[in-house]
Amino acid sequence: MQVGRVVGTVVSTQKDPALSGTKLLIVETTDLMGNPKGSHVVAVDSVGAGVGELVLYASGSSARQTESTQNKPVDAVIMSIIDTITVKGETVFNKES
Repeated sequence: MQVGRVVGTVVSTQKDPALSGTKLLIVETTDLMGNPKGSHVVAVDSVGAGVGELVLYASGSSARQTESTQNKPVDAVIMSIIDTITVKGETVFNKES
C-alpha cells in the first residue's frame, strides 16, 4: 500500500466493458505527512474518495483484490480514505486539521 493525494479525475466514455461504472481518479504519491513526491497514477476508486483527500492505494496485482476490481484490467485502486496517520506516537497527519 502507498499513500497519495487525489489531485484530479479522468473521464472516459470509451473503455473496456469491465470498467463500466468505475470512477477513475488521479493520485499523486505523497510521504506520510501528505507532502507530494511528484509521481502520479490513475486509480479506480473503490471507496468514494474525492479530490484533495489523502488515500491509501495499491498497485500491481494487489489492485485486483478488491470487490469492485476483481478480475478487471486495473493496475491501481484506492481502497481507503485516511483520517489520521500516527508514527512513533506522533500524529503526522490529521484529516480534520
